[in-house]
Amino acid sequence: MRLFIVLLLALLAFPASAQNVPAPTLAAKAWLLMDHATGQVLAAQAPDARIEPASLTKLMTAYLTFAALKNGTITLDQAVPVSEKAWRSEGSRMFIEPNRPVTVGELTSGMIIQSGNDACVALAELLAGSEEAFAHMMNAEAQRLGMKNTHFTNSTGLPDPQLYTTARDLGLLASAIVRDFPQHYRYYSQKEYTYNKITQPNRNRLLWLDTTVDGLKTGHTSSAGYCLISSAQRGPRRLISVVLGTDSDTIRAQESLKLLNYGFQFHDTVKLYSAAQELSRFQVWKGQADDVAVGFLGDFVMSLPKGQSEKIEASLVSQQPVIAPIQKGQPLGTLRLNLDGKPLGEYAVVALQDVPVAGFFGRLWDTLLLWIKSL
Repeated sequence: MRLFIVLLLALLAFPASAQNVPAPTLAAKAWLLMDHATGQVLAAQAPDARIEPASLTKLMTAYLTFAALKNGTITLDQAVPVSEKAWRSEGSRMFIEPNRPVTVGELTSGMIIQSGNDACVALAELLAGSEEAFAHMMNAEAQRLGMKNTHFTNSTGLPDPQLYTTARDLGLLASAIVRDFPQHYRYYSQKEYTYNKITQPNRNRLLWLDTTVDGLKTGHTSSAGYCLISSAQRGPRRLISVVLGTDSDTIRAQESLKLLNYGFQFHDTVKLYSAAQELSRFQVWKGQADDVAVGFLGDFVMSLPKGQSEKIEASLVSQQPVIAPIQKGQPLGTLRLNLDGKPLGEYAVVALQDVPVAGFFGRLWDTLLLWIKSL
């Protein structure tokens, strides 16, 4: 038997005149706007359509490089041999040479700021022995991150029939880089880099157009079109936009900025519940206590259209029966949120304290009661 408890939320709202403004129309094949803190998709067009990622592939190459640096597998000042394959890489390059020493730090800058395919191949060979083996690492990490519709075949993004992803998956990857490697994220805001006496600018035009933008990556091939994943922080809020398949460098920058401005202007992040706030109490069987408080261990926040928080409705569903022992943080139910009759999502609520198991006679009595209830 499930216990349904309807919670009428009385939240501080934005001015009642604020409206749920529709997202702008973009000149792109697919796009997505994500709130970094909550992971919510605020607006999207064809977010799960399969697309060619081009150099956006390098985000995963960077993610695995950052992970190796964090784990101590490699170091920034470590010298890296340059293979003939890396040296002869097609497309954009940082111009590494077989007989010229290059470090992991230099390769990382060349990969991110200059979008060097040669840097990607050198890093892939360092981390996995070959680019083919590195592609297996990329796919394993994609699955771990929840990128369900992505498959990598190389470290660079050079066209391949089996290299594909989606706007939604790319948003997950970009957000993971910001979240998991803040110490290395700084590379994405650097406007130019010089290696081998050759200075190349960062291709992300938004770094010059909007000071709140501090990343992430451009991509382009004739088949993929012009693509851009952008991240901007204004005050405490960070939004990530994914714009894919535009017709020019200028358009991808303009459309990305349009999408970011929409998100910041017409949405806000609202704290619905405080950490350890008691949402309800669930009956407990075979425990030293008769019930247990449930809620969230941390603040529960959502990104919502401005002026709409007062319209949220919530229902709390208990997993019955709740049987001791119970540990603090153990999921015990689900909070379902709706806005204007449309689902916002489902979120696990957890026990806010421990409930030890009862003594022998207490357990025996509750076992009898549960048996009677099941008749």
